[in-house]
Order: sequence, then structure tokens, then C-alpha cells
Amino acid sequence: MEIRLGSLVRDAREAAGTVIVIDVFRAFTTAAIAFSNGATEITLVAEAEDALALHRSGVGDVLMGEVDGKRPPGFDYGNSPYEISGVDLTGKSLVQSTRAGTVGVAAAFDSAQAQTIYLGSLVVAEATVQAVLRDNPDLVTIVAMGDQGVVRADEDEHCGIYLRNLLEGRRPDPDALRRLIMAGGATQKFFDDSQPQYHPQDVELALQVNKYPYAMKVSRVDGRPVARKVELA
Repeated sequence: MEIRLGSLVRDAREAAGTVIVIDVFRAFTTAAIAFSNGATEITLVAEAEDALALHRSGVGDVLMGEVDGKRPPGFDYGNSPYEISGVDLTGKSLVQSTRAGTVGVAAAFDSAQAQTIYLGSLVVAEATVQAVLRDNPDLVTIVAMGDQGVVRADEDEHCGIYLRNLLEGRRPDPDALRRLIMAGGATQKFFDDSQPQYHPQDVELALQVNKYPYAMKVSRVDGRPVARKVELA
């Protein structure tokens, strides 16, 4: 198995084989918690305006996402693991739009080289790796989406390396991984009172490494990328 590590939208566009698109802070931690709270599927949309229009057309029961960290007008929820953790989503379908994770999925989804796409974050790392290994692909591309999809971010880069290590049979220390991420600059905004859209609890929830026993696999539904849980028996 060949494993390629990439970053940002540019590499998502070129992603090939089985692709894991990473967004730790916060999109694909939020998505994982939404599935834990009963969501059935999540339609992933790059632009907030398109997500709102799609939702208004009847797609999805719940609309969640962010622009500049904030819940856009017309959305039900922001892109916050902490916020969504208290919401009962049993039987609900969602539409999600963010400025990094869903943009990366849309880019990979449009790539002729991408065969299978998974949503990546630390909370589903082990399960995602097990799902990929079960697929037994020749090529895996791991894309760390970073800040706005244009600036590398420690948490996504470290998650990418962690996934690669797991795929190659190594077992890195999750506590050491958490310490590295906590020391990075991306965590500071979550403890800044002037930016209330970022909850300190978002960090705590995003760094619960391997918490959930399922992967999040993207399928094509009506020409759109839709993620669903993949349970690992």
C-alpha cells in the first residue's frame, strides 16, 4: 500500500485512490458527534450559500456549518462539536458546510483520481484506518485541510501523520499527540473570550482520540457527496 500525505485544497484536488480528508478543528469532529447523536447521513457542501439553497430545496433536516468560525444566517447550528453534542439528531439527515473540511471533500469528490473518500479526524482515527485496511487499496492519500484550506494547521498535520503510522502498523502515543496539538497555535482561539464562536470544549472533544468505533465514508447521492457511518463489526 502506497501512502501519500498532502495538505490543503491544492492537494485535495489531486488526491487519488482512497482519500482521507482531515478536519480536526472542527468539521469532522462535529460530523462524528452528529452521527453519534443519531444522524443518518451528512451531505457535504463547499459553500454556505449553496448549502442553504440545497436545504431550502428540501435536502436535509438540519443545516450546520460556519463561515469564519460563525454560524451563517439561516443555519440551524454552527460548526461546533460542543454545540452539536447536546442535540438529539435521531433519524435526521444533515447538510454541512465549512471553510476547510467540506471544501476538501468537494475538491476530492470532483477529482477523477479519487476512488473512495473518508472523513478524517482524531475521534475516528482508528476506525477510519480499519475501514481503509478492510478495503485494501493500493493507494491512500491523506489530506490535512488546515485553516480555511489554505494554511497548514498543526492538528490536521499531526492527525495525518498519526493515520499514516496506524496504517503502517505503528501505535503512536495519543497523549503525546494531544500535547503536541495543545502546544500549537490553532488552539489559542478556543480560549479567547473575544471569539465566543470557538468553545474551549471543542478542543477537549476533538482530542478524544479514537473515541468512536465507526468511520465516515462518502458516497455519491444525486451527484452530491454524502457521508454515512461505517460500523466496524
